[in-house]
Amino acid sequence: MKTYKKSLALFTALICVFGVSACGNSDSSSGSSGASSETGTTTTVETVAVSDTSAIESIAEEAQKELLWMGTYDLNPTEGADKSVEMTLFNNKGGTVKWIKVVDSEKFDKLATALISATDIPDIFKYEWMAFPSQVLKNMYQPVDDIVDFNDDLWKDTKATADQFVLNDKHYVAPISYNVGTLFMYDQAVIDQNNLDDPYLLYQNGEWDWDHWYSMMQDFVAGAPEDTVRFGINGWFQPQIIQQTGKTMVKYEDGIFKSNLEDPDLERAHELLYNIGKNNYVNTDWLGNAQGALKNGDILFYCMGPWAMTGDNGPKEGDDYKVVPVPKDPNSDEKVMTSDMTAYMWVKGSTAKDAVKTWFECCRIANTDPEYVENNKQKFLNANPCWSEEMYQVYVDASSGEYRQIFDYGYGISPELSDDNASADGACVTRKLYEFTNRQDEEGQQYTWASLRAAYSSVVDNELEAINEAIAALKN
Repeated sequence: MKTYKKSLALFTALICVFGVSACGNSDSSSGSSGASSETGTTTTVETVAVSDTSAIESIAEEAQKELLWMGTYDLNPTEGADKSVEMTLFNNKGGTVKWIKVVDSEKFDKLATALISATDIPDIFKYEWMAFPSQVLKNMYQPVDDIVDFNDDLWKDTKATADQFVLNDKHYVAPISYNVGTLFMYDQAVIDQNNLDDPYLLYQNGEWDWDHWYSMMQDFVAGAPEDTVRFGINGWFQPQIIQQTGKTMVKYEDGIFKSNLEDPDLERAHELLYNIGKNNYVNTDWLGNAQGALKNGDILFYCMGPWAMTGDNGPKEGDDYKVVPVPKDPNSDEKVMTSDMTAYMWVKGSTAKDAVKTWFECCRIANTDPEYVENNKQKFLNANPCWSEEMYQVYVDASSGEYRQIFDYGYGISPELSDDNASADGACVTRKLYEFTNRQDEEGQQYTWASLRAAYSSVVDNELEAINEAIAALKN
């Protein structure tokens, strides 16, 4: 389970620095140098000059201009690295950032200590699952409505997502950007050799769904040569498949968090996962990355975050890999995506209102201005020359506002539901509810959705009762 937490961190790093893959020789151009791969290949891409913008006001002369950022990495550039677009814009508007360094395992404790002691209270802290509603109800963050107008052109595309993070009519999250949580990667040569439908063409035609995915895995496994074992998929895909229904384990209605475990769509998704596991279509080994999963041609699909499909983890010269989003629910026409969201929480007690507002706006512009978006594309393709523009567009489309971004509140209710250390086997209850129909119990019997639901319904109900009581107390 810790591996998947690591994957999210690595993906964040990917978006920041774009790992480099060696695939032939890349022409050099003026601009900043990219990182070197293990083969010694260095790539470069022209860096776009960051212009000042009138869309953001400068921080008022009398206002606090320095932001305190508590996090595991520095928002300021390291020595020899380019300054980010958002930091350049922020500096141009009079702002600076001071880093309070914390390690991942201690960051929430450090934040709590700062709040209790009222010493070195940071202004911003990275959004993570436990932020909402758990940490909001612990009075760790303040609403952003005073500094973000979700009807403004800069923010209006994020309003539908921001509305998922409301308590007592106050928004607590201002989404900066979305990055698709997982993609399916496959080898086109394997598809062609086995006379299977091309997933990318199915995707273009709006036909890439569970039924086609299941049928392709079935045909691929059944067509294995003698003495050869094949699998349909490897990686982390269960939550993403289930959430294609548009449903989550915990829902939020009329200011109340409710269990959704009896929803028939969730049951239908789990039946699919159960059958995939029962038929041994899943390779459950940790194979590291796309190269490790696809190189032998005995696994049809690899599902993981883009970090595992780029740089040295991704396609190399001679490979014909492609990507598609997670297959959709055939019973739904809605575009749904399980997303990694970039956002910063405004910490309770922060006095840097103007600076926080400006930082949010600079980050939003850096992620939406067409010039900067195009430059990021060129950096990505330059650093990953064996990714085609079509592959990159799949990644961009799946990360866009065209999709409804899905977040399960179960990951943010309490340590019992959300923390991987909350149970003996290191898997939180919410993860068990999503993933265990692909697993076996201690007696070698595969879990069913009915057995999982029976085992954990009371736990979910108890935790939701406690969080709803906390919300009621906050209103009073």
